[in-house]
Formats: sequence, C-alpha cells, structure tokens
Amino acid sequence: MPRVTLALVGAGLRGQSYARRAQSTGAGQVVAVAEPDPARRAAAAREFGIPPDRAFAGWAELAAEGRLADAAIIATQDRQHTGPTVRLADLGYHVLLEKPMATDEGEAAVIAEAAERNKTMLAVCHVLRYTPYTKALKSLLDEGRIGRLVSVEHLEPVGWWHQAHSFVRGNWRRSDTSAPMLLTKSCHDIDWLVYLFGRSPERVSSFGSLTHFRPEAAPPGAGERCLDCSVESSCPYSAKRLYLDCLGDPDREFWPLSAVTRDHTEQGVLRALRTGPYGRCVYACDNDVVDHQVVTMEFDDGATCSFTMSAFTPMEHRHTRLLGTHGFLDGDGVTLRLVDFRTGAEELLDTRTTAWASAADGHGGGDEALMDAFLQAVGSQDPALLKSDAAASLASHRVVWAAERARTSGTVVRLSPAV
Repeated sequence: MPRVTLALVGAGLRGQSYARRAQSTGAGQVVAVAEPDPARRAAAAREFGIPPDRAFAGWAELAAEGRLADAAIIATQDRQHTGPTVRLADLGYHVLLEKPMATDEGEAAVIAEAAERNKTMLAVCHVLRYTPYTKALKSLLDEGRIGRLVSVEHLEPVGWWHQAHSFVRGNWRRSDTSAPMLLTKSCHDIDWLVYLFGRSPERVSSFGSLTHFRPEAAPPGAGERCLDCSVESSCPYSAKRLYLDCLGDPDREFWPLSAVTRDHTEQGVLRALRTGPYGRCVYACDNDVVDHQVVTMEFDDGATCSFTMSAFTPMEHRHTRLLGTHGFLDGDGVTLRLVDFRTGAEELLDTRTTAWASAADGHGGGDEALMDAFLQAVGSQDPALLKSDAAASLASHRVVWAAERARTSGTVVRLSPAV
C-alpha cells in the first residue's frame, strides 16, 4: 500500500503526536504544515523535512495551493475546526479531525455535510473507540456475554492537577473562548458510551457546576500567583510543584510542560510561572467551566446510563460497570471482570498495553490505533476500517449538547429520533 501523504494543520501537541505516529510507522508522510506560531511551524518543518514553500502561516494559505496531500490532520484550537475542515474536504482531502468536532451544533452539521457531499473520510478523534480495552469490551457485549445491556455506570477521573492545568489555567478554562467542559473533555466518553450501546439515548438530564476553583474557596494567605503565595507548599494545585517536577521526565516535559514553556530548565519554568497564565492561583483565574458533572441517559428500550466527570480524582483510566440481564462487567481501563449469572463463574481479562490513560501516553493506545486505522483506510480507500464516520460523530456530539441544555435549563431533554 502506498504511503499516505499528510498536511498538518495545527502543529501543537496533539497535531505533533498524530503526525509523529504516521511518520514513525512509515505509513504516512507529512508533506505540508499550516501553523500560525512561527517557532512551532519551523520546528515541524525541520522535524518532518517539509520544504519552505510547503510551510504555511495558516490553513487558508495551505488551501489556496489546492490539494497538496491525500489527507489532512486538523488539530487547531476547538473554535477553529470548521473553516479548515470544510475547505479541505471541498478540495478532496480526507480529514483526521481532533475532537471536539466543533464547538457549535450548527457548525458540526456543516462539517458532516461537507464530508458527505465530497465523499471524503472524516475521522473525528474518538480515540477511546480504538483502544485494546474497548475492543475486548465491545466484543463481550456483542457476543451477548452479559445478556441485554440494562444499565451502565461510567466515571471519567479527570485528575486534580489536570483540571488545574487545562481547565482552570489553560486553554479550555472558559466556555466563551473554548466550549463547555463536557464537550472539550468528555465528548470522548459520551461518544464511547453511545458506541457501547450502539445508538443514541432518547432522553438526557444533567447536573454540575464550578464548585471549587472560585475566589471564595481560596485558603487564607493565598497569593495571585503561586510564586508569591505563602501557602503554596501546602496547596494541591501548586504550579511550582507541578511544573518543576516535570523536569527530567521526557513524557511530562512534552505534556503538560510544553504547554507552559519551551524552555525546559528551572529558570525557564519559573520565568513562565512569573509571567504566564499557568502560574496563576487556581482561585484567581478567569475560568468558568464546571469542575464536576453528572449526565443521565435513557435509551429506547428502557436501558439507562450514568456518566460522572470529576476533577477531584487521581488522573487515571476510566472506570465502568456494565450491568446486563445475564452478567456483569467491571472495567478499569486495563482489566475486565466478567461475572456470569447463570453459572456464577468469574473471568478476569487483562487488556494491558504499555500506554497510560493520558494524552502524553496516547490514551491507552487509542491515539496510535486511530492514526494507524486512518492511514490504512485512506491508503486502501476503505472507510469501513474506521470505527466512526461523520454521521456517527455528529450524533454523539448532539448528545453532549443535549446534556448541556439539560444542565443549564434544569430540564430533561428529549433527542429527536434522527439522532
């Protein structure tokens, strides 16, 4: 199968990860980059051997050159997905699109329509569908090992420091500049649950709020910045502790530290914490996204599902219990415990990989498997190799928007049968 050529649109941490996987396997070759940050653009061009006339300051400049590659990796900021995705699909590019699909339901529909109109493959990065753990779990469900699926309990443990990094100090801290947290962080999980059930729910309710990371929760003596704080050493959210402890660890220097500074020295970190957003006290930021949320779903056959997202956990794999008419499954993202009600027998299945739950380690192998599947699908012109398409992504995103409407309005939202 010929090597798939790729245009990288957005050379941040997520875009780099997908591009590196494509190049390292030999199945893909990055031949163009569009990135507004000159340093990132130059670094990507050096790393992937991209000539100067194929390194663009933005996606519009890339698109103006016509179709330069078989496919595009679009990993721009969340609110900048629609323009490049639609334009590149119109040029005939197949698209790997970082989640969320879009920050607005109407724009997501426009993206889906563009993919369908141009008959191009659109793979939104629902990486949880591609992990070895999910493959094993879905097989057990499809084989009827626990009978009919009646109820699911699912927890996404965001992690106390990850919440502080990304959703209090970081780029995803505000709904008006990014999107609600259920979309930016948990569309992974809502999509995964829809995938397990094989359909969208009929009714959705939700509760959640920003409870802790607020000015009134600041301890006595807290400063505006961690470097000027008399209680920093005893604070769970100390930026000084979090980012200085990353030094010397290549994985943690790539993420989260590279989001803070490219100068991976003690002096460089301290300088960034003195002047940049990541040094702010978590109780003195301009964040407004929730720090915990519960979503309840009801399906057409009466089956139910509860999803909980919380900042107040370790950062680790998701935890899921699946309750069926003939059996029970309990999973921690690595192992699955299966109990058969008919025999009383128990099985323990280990789906272990070397990858951990975080973005730095590829979401339990999901990032790598998604990239591999996308390249194989494009190279063989076989969209069946992908575990979701534009319509499936739009459907699961619509569940997220329904849940947000339910949370903000205090109502139960009914989804249309077409979803």
